[in-house]
Amino acid sequence: MAKLIKIHCKNCDKTFHRQSGKFNEAVKFDWNQYCSLRCQFKFKTKGKILACENCGKKITRTPHAISSHNYCSHSCAAIVVNRNWADKRNGAILKCANCKKTFKKWLIGSNKKYCSKACQTEAKFYNKEKLLKIIKNASKKLKRVPTKREFCGGVDKACVRLFGSWNKAVSAAGFIPNRSHDDRMYKRIVSKSIDGHLCDSVSEVLIDNWLYKNKIPHEKNVSYPETHHKSDWKIISDKKIIFVEYFGLANDSPRYDRSIKEKETICKRQNISLIAIYPKDLYPKTYLDFNLKKKLKDYLSA
Repeated sequence: MAKLIKIHCKNCDKTFHRQSGKFNEAVKFDWNQYCSLRCQFKFKTKGKILACENCGKKITRTPHAISSHNYCSHSCAAIVVNRNWADKRNGAILKCANCKKTFKKWLIGSNKKYCSKACQTEAKFYNKEKLLKIIKNASKKLKRVPTKREFCGGVDKACVRLFGSWNKAVSAAGFIPNRSHDDRMYKRIVSKSIDGHLCDSVSEVLIDNWLYKNKIPHEKNVSYPETHHKSDWKIISDKKIIFVEYFGLANDSPRYDRSIKEKETICKRQNISLIAIYPKDLYPKTYLDFNLKKKLKDYLSA
């Protein structure tokens, strides 16, 4: 049976017994000996015992965690902060020097003039002369009138604030504003052709009526294979699939032009004959009969 040796705890000085082998090992390596793991932890912990500034509860903090104010929880910290700053929270309602919106000045005696850092930056770096210069330089670089979406960092917002809108700023710089993409896309006016087909514009009605008068069998709004696109007309033929499209807004909207290219790609892939009609093929009215016959001559003769 191992011999027990009577020793004192390094932390609490309590007397306890330990096996001679473990005792000799601790002496050999100069280790401290403790009566329990709790005493070992307490002796090795370098933290200090402090009192919470709000509730007085005792807390232990290591040296790097000790600050000028110490609390046992976030709740106690919030209670003290709210109590100390209560008299300074009833700030005045001010108007932002940049965007003119009202905001609350929390700290009494501060020189805050803006509702946000963005407004402060905008007011500090932009004025009418500088904005006009930016627009002119951009137009010279792009070789066209710049759009609002091409600017970031506050230029667009500053133009709206100082001039009233982006288009007004462009006009003030001496350029003709671009129409927005939404304005470029036409507003559909549903009309009915002679054969009862519903058309999205008067131009489509002219084409549909021409097909009807020339006895060319056709269908309206037929879907492209494997896609959500629809053709304006499909010529009914046993030989091949023929789609007729009226591209009335070509070169007027990037979204519309992308749609044209997608339809052309689908037709090439699916071996579909695509007959494209543009406004120049219809107007003036004297062009209508000649141009449509020219485009459809192969199918009229069949």
